[in-house]
Order: sequence, then C-alpha cells, then structure tokens
Amino acid sequence: MQVCVKITASVSNERIPQTRILVIEDNQRIAHFVEKGFASSGYAVQICRDGTSGLRALRAAPPDLVVLDLGLPDMDGMEVLATLRSDGHTMPVVVLTARGEIPDRVAGFESGANDYMTKPFAFAELLVRVKARLKEEPRGESQELVHGDLHLNVRTRRARTPDLGERELSNREYALLERLMLRPAETHSRDDLLRAVWGIDFDPQSNVVDVYIRYLRRKIGAHRIETVRGGGYRMAEQISV
Repeated sequence: MQVCVKITASVSNERIPQTRILVIEDNQRIAHFVEKGFASSGYAVQICRDGTSGLRALRAAPPDLVVLDLGLPDMDGMEVLATLRSDGHTMPVVVLTARGEIPDRVAGFESGANDYMTKPFAFAELLVRVKARLKEEPRGESQELVHGDLHLNVRTRRARTPDLGERELSNREYALLERLMLRPAETHSRDDLLRAVWGIDFDPQSNVVDVYIRYLRRKIGAHRIETVRGGGYRMAEQISV
C-alpha cells in the first residue's frame, strides 16, 4: 500500500500547474476530498498518510506549500512542523486539524505554522487560505528579502544590518518582519498584522503587535520601521546598498 500518492492536474483552470502542494493527512476520506479539490483547481498534489513519509517526500522534493494534519499515526503533526522548520524549509504550512482549542492554535503558530484551520471545514475556505499564503511567499531563487541595508534570510530566519550585525528572530518576529518587507511601501494596520501573523482573532484592544514591533526595532534598529499615525506600521524608506 502506497503511503504517498502524487496527483498532477491535467487541466488548470487557474493556470498554475507548476505549484505543488504536499498534503500530510491520514484520514483517507479527507485526503481524497482535498486531493480532488486541489487537482481540479490546477495544483499538483502529493498525499502522504503519515509524518515520516511526509518528511521524506518534503526533503526529496520541497513543495510550494504543505497542508498538515496534527493527528498522524506515527508522530504528532507538531513534531513534523518543528522538524521541517528546523531543517530550514520556509514554504507556507497550513495546519488542518480537529484540534480547535486556543492553546492548540497558539502552539501551532509558535511552531511555525502560517495558517490554522479546524475540521470540519469547507474546501472553498481552505483554497482561499492556500492561495493567500502562496501569494505571500517569496518566489524565485533568492533566499533573502532586502530592503535598503536590511537583509532577511528566509531560510535561517535571521536579520542582518551593517550597524547591528546578524540577529536571530523568534517565529513571530520573523513572520512580522517578513510581512512588512514583502510589502514595504504599504501601511499595515494592527488588525491586518494580527490576522496575518497571529492568524486568530485576538482582542482588537490587544497591544501584542506594538510589543513585537518594539522587539523588532531593538534587533534591526528603530529607524527601520515607521509608525504611521492612525494607520499602523511600514518599512522606512532606505537607499539600497
């Protein structure tokens, strides 16, 4: 019995046949349902039914995105997530699980997930979330995002500046800085950053975004992130060096 199965779309409504999604899901019915949905939307899909084979497939040919169940038969999905991040893989990971409690969601994001959905789910919503994460992910061969003299390595998740050197970032610090650097001229509201980086509905009165902006400013220099009064935050204009 095959543990991993590859499905390649023959017709692409979205004209994105090169985009590859790895689904690590042991429930055969759900795996088949998700597989059919992605394939009909033009994606090449690989299904793995346990964490060990999923990691093996991921290392052999890194996909563009991973959909990951947490309740796997051989190892916990959180362990799979932590392992792929420690291996240096930076592709988006969308957790799809029956664990819907807030502590589980927080643990997922802290372990490196980009999004978190609970079962039962609508495929239309999963597809929208996947498209959004693929759109945000840096493409091409470069392993760095660069804004002026600030360099962010998307594999090591370290930031580097001439004045402060190389600094290690936490998962949340990295996700926040990546979000800002992907759209450096855009003003990002606190609500938008909460949704994009934390991924769950925090109290709109929470100051968690401001707290993490302070953390980032200590590591990369306060002058590199601007506060837009009444708007949010954006990257400060810099001359590239």
